[in-house]
Amino acid sequence: MESWPNGICARAIDGAVWRKSRRSNPNGNCVELAVLTDGGVAVRNSRDTGGPALIYTRDEIAAFVQGAKDGDFDDLAGLG
Repeated sequence: MESWPNGICARAIDGAVWRKSRRSNPNGNCVELAVLTDGGVAVRNSRDTGGPALIYTRDEIAAFVQGAKDGDFDDLAGLG
């Protein structure tokens, strides 16, 4: 399996069903997520479907999503 220092090859994740937000950019500038059989969550760049996928626990994803809802990252997106 091909690997990168910060992830594994997204194509090497068997059975992954990738999905992206309904708010995604029509130009494909977004990320996709897939729930893994072990309960983890994989994240990849939608423009590089064979590139690296980062693997997180559900708790890590939940903390990120809550932080996004709370506005913790608004400055990174030029929103605040």
